[in-house]
Amino acid sequence: MCGIAGFWNIESKEPADRALLQRMTGVLHHRGPDDSGIHLSGDIGIGSTRLSIVDLPGGHQPISNEDGSIWVVFNGEIYNHAELRETLIRKGHQFRTRSDTEVIVHLYEEEGESCVEQFNGQFAFALWNGRSRELFLARDRLGVRPLFHSLHGGRFLFGSEIKALFQDPSLPREIDPFALDQVLTFWFPIAPRTGFVGIRELPPAHTMTLSESGVRTRRYWKLEYPTMADGHENGTRSDGWYSERLLSLLDDAVRIRLRADVTVGAYLSGGLDSSVIAALSRHHIDHRLKTFSIQFEAEDYDETDYQSEMTRHLGTEHHAFLCKSAEIGRRLPDAIWHAERPIIRTAPVPMMLLAEGVHEQGIKVVLTGEGADEVLAGYDIFKEAKVRRFWARNPTSRVRPLLLQRLYPYQPAMREASGYLTQFFGQDLGRVDDPFYSHQPRWRLTAGIKALYGEAMRERLGDYDPIVELREQIPPEFTTWHPLSQAQYLELAYLLPGYILSSQGDRMAMAHSVEGRFPFLDHRVVEFAATIPPRLKLRRLREKHVLREAARDLLPQTIRERVKQPYRAPDHAALFPKETSLDYAEALLAPSAVEEAGIFAARPLQALRAKGRRQDALGVRDSMAIVGALSTQLVHHLFVTANRGGIAWVSNKKTCAGSSLRTFSTETRKSS
Repeated sequence: MCGIAGFWNIESKEPADRALLQRMTGVLHHRGPDDSGIHLSGDIGIGSTRLSIVDLPGGHQPISNEDGSIWVVFNGEIYNHAELRETLIRKGHQFRTRSDTEVIVHLYEEEGESCVEQFNGQFAFALWNGRSRELFLARDRLGVRPLFHSLHGGRFLFGSEIKALFQDPSLPREIDPFALDQVLTFWFPIAPRTGFVGIRELPPAHTMTLSESGVRTRRYWKLEYPTMADGHENGTRSDGWYSERLLSLLDDAVRIRLRADVTVGAYLSGGLDSSVIAALSRHHIDHRLKTFSIQFEAEDYDETDYQSEMTRHLGTEHHAFLCKSAEIGRRLPDAIWHAERPIIRTAPVPMMLLAEGVHEQGIKVVLTGEGADEVLAGYDIFKEAKVRRFWARNPTSRVRPLLLQRLYPYQPAMREASGYLTQFFGQDLGRVDDPFYSHQPRWRLTAGIKALYGEAMRERLGDYDPIVELREQIPPEFTTWHPLSQAQYLELAYLLPGYILSSQGDRMAMAHSVEGRFPFLDHRVVEFAATIPPRLKLRRLREKHVLREAARDLLPQTIRERVKQPYRAPDHAALFPKETSLDYAEALLAPSAVEEAGIFAARPLQALRAKGRRQDALGVRDSMAIVGALSTQLVHHLFVTANRGGIAWVSNKKTCAGSSLRTFSTETRKSS
């Protein structure tokens, strides 16, 4: 795993600036602290910082072909590199290293831009073809690894993180109001938008080729589901066949993701998904598996008992890190510095702290259960939509909406909130033909943050509707899919790369040089799962039914039959600690700071802030609003005003030791 960056003075033809390239790679040091390298050739410069995992001594980047005409910098892993290498050697290609990076160069020579179609991996890379003078960028199918770019002042810049592009002082820093409006609706900006004007993200499963004659982009893979007319609901095989096939593919996905020249650990939350991955991993290694988990003080969030049961069952060497609510609040600026976009829940912060603990244990790579909920229908949103559709057939029923109370056993208070649930989910109940039917309640709840917008922000947005922009991206065949498939597509194609794998995934793990690997997101698993009948994913209200059946011989029954407990973290308790206050929050939510940023209105934000200070129990809408507003203010401060000489709050990076995270002091430091 690495960080990559570079630029091409495509219009001016000026010689590449070595100092600029070194700044760009330098600010990505956290992504690759083991090694770094650059390649300059006339008006082009590419560079890398390396986290050494495969071929530790030989995988230095950039890497070239035999005659030095093609160079590549690579962030990620190609899991089938060994098989591809054998094929390429038989075709006469000569290798100098054992690294998967070199496979990219030679397969590109052999297959051209279509080389990406043969990779099983998670990747973002930039390849310079000196013969044709073309810059080729590519990103993996599911969007596990990020890649950003910008064309400004005749210079094309790219990098694994936006802060690398910002090392060019001429690049403007301005928050994109339309992208922000998307984040405060969907939790993510719709690629290729990013949070900043003029900076774009290469969407998942896309390549981009830049030449002096222009730019072309190509989508090389897309997620597809069978149509309702295909009889998809019933399937063409026995129920047992689907479970066996899923387990076989998943087992092979785990096997190839254990390929590394360093120790590979695993996250173990105590839930079904990570438990399956850890259990399969144990079968492919000859040593004791190292596992890692987060624990919380608050019972509503903590899964310690289930984690302990799984570690006993698997006999792993387990390391648990206690994440305190106050620590989440103190470290939020760090998380925003790495995420480079606003967030509306504090959940990314504990993931960053977990990675910090893993790093301190000397582990660079972890397998996780990420992606299972999207691929196999595990989230509450899928069950909510199913209940709402059932309810809509008899909208006057008083019994049918009571099914909603069965969905939240991890939140006891919800069992007493039947009136609220009926009112909330009863809105637009009959609009079952809306392709976004499953997600409208979530988006409506999140969009409550927009009530805090100031007049200037409202004027800039005008009548803009982010849902209209999203609707324009939906494939034509979307309306022919089963309703569950439609809901899954929205999660897999948008929320997964836009939030789960970015703000909560890659950026939090790589903040501490930890690479996450995701067997459930092996494209073979994803493609097969799309063909599994919906009734086997969501059996009545039993989520991920097919996976539970596949795991029958792998896990204890208590783990296999657990109702999904979504990963959450304290919001209100983190931002409004009882015995103290967060200096950065006080400063950034002050009326003067709010007015300077020009996004929110000071008066309603102050009212919400006062409510939180009184230790009132904030509802979900208010909780998301305060996190969203504060994180937006942080983005503005860290990346916009810091460019004008401001200061950025970032915590000391002390070590994690033992079974708990230490308390960190917050200080100010100059922004890069």
